[in-house]
Amino acid sequence: MPERPVVAVLEGARPVRGLERVAGLAEVRVAQAADLDRALDGADVLYLWDYFSGALPAAWHAAGSLRWLHVAAAGVDKLLFPGLVASDVVVTNAHGVFDQPMAEYVLGAMLHAAKGFGELRDQQRAGQWTWREGRNIAGTRALVVGTGSIGRHTARLLRAAGVRVEGAGRTAVALDADFGRVHASADLAGIVRDVDWLVLLAPLTPATENLVSAEVIAALPPSAVVINAGRGRLVDEEALVRSLADGAIAGAVLDTFAVEPLPPEHPLWSLPTVLVTPHMASNADSWLDDLAAQFERNFLLWREGRPLPGVVDKALGYVPGACR
Repeated sequence: MPERPVVAVLEGARPVRGLERVAGLAEVRVAQAADLDRALDGADVLYLWDYFSGALPAAWHAAGSLRWLHVAAAGVDKLLFPGLVASDVVVTNAHGVFDQPMAEYVLGAMLHAAKGFGELRDQQRAGQWTWREGRNIAGTRALVVGTGSIGRHTARLLRAAGVRVEGAGRTAVALDADFGRVHASADLAGIVRDVDWLVLLAPLTPATENLVSAEVIAALPPSAVVINAGRGRLVDEEALVRSLADGAIAGAVLDTFAVEPLPPEHPLWSLPTVLVTPHMASNADSWLDDLAAQFERNFLLWREGRPLPGVVDKALGYVPGACR
């Protein structure tokens, strides 16, 4: 361990915060995308505060001394380029930080759809007093695709609201503490025929891309609502649009999309049973402070040579044990 290690930080448009203690123990180089290679030259640690940036592959030639990379995000699909995957650099993510806000987002999405809040807001704007009947979520069935920490936190919150929850993950589990039962996600088309809520929280990997295929969407019952807070490319978006436009399913609440920002001409904007949100399910009033505190904790562990939490298996594309 160097006596005073070098920590490169990719800042981006949002100023990085919470580095005061780290700066007392290390040389901190805060960089933008254009000068990331200069900050990386001789750096031991890279902190990707700007987690959406695609600047790292072009600057990778300067990362010869890099030992640890921490990304302030849960998903790492945009980060794992071949050079990083083949390297010995340890990658950690923001494991645990987004569990509560994303679980609350899913619960809010269910209430939005069940109680018809979108239609009620339209009525308010039109000055219309029109009674409508809502739907209870207690007793309905949710299938949560993605059995990592976010999925498990979500399952516990939904069960507290009376929702019957099961999971879908890489491998089936007959008896699970949080989900009751976990189905193999490869069998989705045969599982979703009686679900009211298809909740997508899985990481994007080669195994999960297009997991919710046209076949799966066609198998959903008319009462089903799709909630995607995972990644847009988990879903066959064209098939989903067709199903929604035809009224084959009840609706969708979508936070992630195949192309982001969602193009202005995209039909999802205008479908009446769809709520579009701008990739913000993980955001909360505390999230930036939580991310900063997590990196400080992890840096102190790394400096002491202790095991780091949230280590990503770069071949799998997620934290093993968190997603099954």
